[in-house]
Amino acid sequence: MNTCPVLAPQPVEALTSSPLGQLRRLVVTADDNQVVISGRVSSYYLKQMAQETVRPVLGERILLNRVEVCPEAA
Repeated sequence: MNTCPVLAPQPVEALTSSPLGQLRRLVVTADDNQVVISGRVSSYYLKQMAQETVRPVLGERILLNRVEVCPEAA
């Protein structure tokens, strides 16, 4: 089992190819069991969009959405 977080190419690519600039700045880390999204966005809508953008590439892993909503993050 891999316990060290590493960049997960598929979830990272899902966000870096997003047309939404704030999503491209989020950090994605993953191991064998989970994918974690972290960073800041300016709205709950963008937090949800980040989650739904990564969801199709999760496979069997759990998604933890640790994105903070900060209106001044725009």
